[in-house]
Amino acid sequence: MSTQLDALRTLTTVVADTGDFETMRAYRPTDATTNPSLILKAVGQPAYRPLLDRVLRDHPKAPLTEQVDRLLVAFGREILSIVPGRVSTEVDARLSFDTQASIERARQIISLYEAEGIPRERVLIKLASTWEGIQAARTLQAEDIRCNLTLLFSLTQAIACAQAKVTLISPFVGRIYDWYKKAAGADWDEAANAESNDPGVQSVARIYRYFKAYDIPTQVMGASFRNIGQIRALAGCDLLTISPALLGELAASDAPLEPRLSATTAKADAPEWIASNEVAFRTNLNEDAMATEKLAEGIRIFTADAIKLDALLSQTGA
Repeated sequence: MSTQLDALRTLTTVVADTGDFETMRAYRPTDATTNPSLILKAVGQPAYRPLLDRVLRDHPKAPLTEQVDRLLVAFGREILSIVPGRVSTEVDARLSFDTQASIERARQIISLYEAEGIPRERVLIKLASTWEGIQAARTLQAEDIRCNLTLLFSLTQAIACAQAKVTLISPFVGRIYDWYKKAAGADWDEAANAESNDPGVQSVARIYRYFKAYDIPTQVMGASFRNIGQIRALAGCDLLTISPALLGELAASDAPLEPRLSATTAKADAPEWIASNEVAFRTNLNEDAMATEKLAEGIRIFTADAIKLDALLSQTGA
């Protein structure tokens, strides 16, 4: 019997949001995404410790930043032996406001993949959707280094990414949902804010419709889900990156799944075109309290885990 996960595959490219290889083998995603938090979690498990040990054994004198990137690439290489598509590998979040340093780190990651015989078209470099991160992506895309812009919470950020001709964006759902739920406090009505009424779902759907209405080639990948209702409400999106727990829920359900997003529908009801430049980007982002706060919070969280990963490598290699 067909499951909701099977049905979703016919509408949307399914991506695994994890560093766990067995999850990928079980649920057969097309692509996989990682971030410092996921890699830190994975490398703490005995099954994945050999990857860390191998990097430190083979490159004991390498700078710490290179050892970290080699570890990320080691995970990416293993992932690409499982999934048929692409893997996203993230540039250190501490570089989120440094365009040139982000470019240089991304080039290093790609060079390490290519040294392993992995073509660059199978790798997406993840960068935070700050103005600086987006400009780094602009340069990298011109060098045929494909980018995935993450920590994206607003149409303002999405439009700037489209102008930079990035390959893919990852607008978040769950973190937007979290912000509005916390802001509402006791007044939050879960039922009234479910599925298509979820503020995170509405944000991603708005971005999707805008991109399709104007034939913007940048792919939209919904991310950061809290429940399968949010996933169902975005069926038809270009891609959805989903955690192991929610992949399991979708695989366990045989309830019908209908497409919710359609490029044809988006074109029939095109939104107003929005011009953008750096001033507009910074102004509009600043006026959006949710997007500003969640972007800053996300960078802090990923930075904290990047620091922990540095410490783990340093302590293990000592």
